[in-house]
Amino acid sequence: MTHRPPPLLGLARLIDTLNTRFGQACAWLTLLLVVGTAIVVVLRYGFGIGAIALQEAVLYAHALVFMGASAWTLQRNAHVRVDIFYQKFSGRRQALVELLGNLLLLLPLCLFLGWSSWDYVANSWSTLEASSESGGLKFVYLQKSIILVLVVSLLLQGIADLIKAAYALAGRLPEPEVKHHG
Repeated sequence: MTHRPPPLLGLARLIDTLNTRFGQACAWLTLLLVVGTAIVVVLRYGFGIGAIALQEAVLYAHALVFMGASAWTLQRNAHVRVDIFYQKFSGRRQALVELLGNLLLLLPLCLFLGWSSWDYVANSWSTLEASSESGGLKFVYLQKSIILVLVVSLLLQGIADLIKAAYALAGRLPEPEVKHHG
């Protein structure tokens, strides 16, 4: 008989898995950044040919690398942070810091960003905004939507981290699942 995690912890693990897979897919876009940028440079300076669509595709990929992989980066605790005291805290105290940080900082910031960017993205979608450059991509609305991808993925990761922190505070989470910084 297999041991099933409690439903909320199962949800947290599902969110972790989704953000991991999406983050890893976005990370592969760095290959497009390198190759695409090299091609643009060779075409422009070697042959005098402009490649506006490719240049814009590199910009879209750049946005996805940073905004699309942000929740995965948070999950892996790879964001830059200064924690003089945190690393010396017990697992329960670290969980309390995670819980409060998510409730008071991450989630409100995500909600504010989503609220303040909604009209910006919606207006772009309503006109199916395209590049103003001749030969540019016709999907500017998709690029602007990456902001909402950032918001949703970070909100979900924040919820997953809240669930894990609550279980850790209650003493019901195995140590390996608690975020460790260092």
